[in-house]
Amino acid sequence: VVLAESGGGLVQAGDSLRLSCAASGRTFSSYVMGWFRQAPGKEREFVAAITWSGGTYYADSAKGRFTISRDNAENTVYLQMNSLKPEDTAVYYCAADPALYTDEVVDPGFYDYWGQGTQVTVSS
Repeated sequence: VVLAESGGGLVQAGDSLRLSCAASGRTFSSYVMGWFRQAPGKEREFVAAITWSGGTYYADSAKGRFTISRDNAENTVYLQMNSLKPEDTAVYYCAADPALYTDEVVDPGFYDYWGQGTQVTVSS
């Protein structure tokens, strides 16, 4: 599986962005897809994940502002980010794995495939 993120950029606080992650491979629809982010000097952290059946998981920092979705026909997963804050500034990574338990979806160590990342910068 090869993942390619897009949609990052420089925005102001309160603005919105939609990140996309295009995946190769015929079995995309069966994969758990996740979004993680990493700010300078910090560890990579979980943002959101979506299962093959559409079940979603969110970090507390993302709840109510971010929405993860997937289009299996297009082999693409999205992260709609609203009401962006300066603390959302980070490189955002898309990740995929064929099978994860519920408590594993938030741990980057369990994902087998990663994209190259896209920079999101939110100015105050």
